[in-house]
Amino acid sequence: MTTVEIRIQNMYAQLNNTEKMVADYILKDIENIFRYPLAKLADQSGTSQGAWVRFCKTIGFDGMKDLKKSIFAELNGVISEGENSSPQLQFTDIKEHSTYISMAENVCFSSIQAIESTLKLFDETMLAKIVDVMIGAKSIRIFGVGASGLVADDFYYKLLRIGYNATYTHDTHISLTYASTMTGDDVAIFFSNTGETREIIDALDIARKKEAVTIAVTRYGKSHLALSSDYVLFTSSPEIYKRSGAMSSRIAQLILTDILFTAIANRDYNNVESRLEGSYLATHNGSDSE
Repeated sequence: MTTVEIRIQNMYAQLNNTEKMVADYILKDIENIFRYPLAKLADQSGTSQGAWVRFCKTIGFDGMKDLKKSIFAELNGVISEGENSSPQLQFTDIKEHSTYISMAENVCFSSIQAIESTLKLFDETMLAKIVDVMIGAKSIRIFGVGASGLVADDFYYKLLRIGYNATYTHDTHISLTYASTMTGDDVAIFFSNTGETREIIDALDIARKKEAVTIAVTRYGKSHLALSSDYVLFTSSPEIYKRSGAMSSRIAQLILTDILFTAIANRDYNNVESRLEGSYLATHNGSDSE
């Protein structure tokens, strides 16, 4: 799956009706982009040339030329891989699995696809900026609820291991207190797959008023969280049914936090090394004798 298809799937619900017609046409056979001129593409999709250009900009490209360049580069890469490409994920709901093996395969494949598609959205320049502000922060306040709260909790413990001044709580009232006591020297990092979770948006708005640096880890798209944060790390996951719960989206967030943590530890290694060793010894003391 190309980056263009990943962006389309993640932003589909946010597209207007005309943009969805363009999206449906591309998702049906993406290689048509190179078979026909723009006028023909517009005619076959039942839209206009202007609609195609606007669509390209909506999903993050400068225009048709930029979009085609991205697709061409990735399709050539997929072709060169041949038979080594990843298995195709079947978008089926929980109740539609007839065997346990099909259920297991779909769960595993969805996690694999979430990791691979999130990596395609990875922005190295953005990560470098986030690492710099987090290393220099007076404190790091972490926010997340529900399944995203599990990811936030994991990231909180990782930062504690390397001696960073981090805070996190599952209690939303205390979270709002954390946000209200921030300053311009602090960093707030928000986890939300949809980017529209009310509790997270409330904390974000307070943190922004306090002039704290804000970082979002969220699904690709133009959500409130993505548009309102200073820095954004985008995830992608193939979940399409609410009943299925936060499975692959949680995996995608965990992958990004592992990358972020590794990058911080790498950049701040002189300070981090002794802290990692100390925390390891403290939590494994006497374990060899058990």
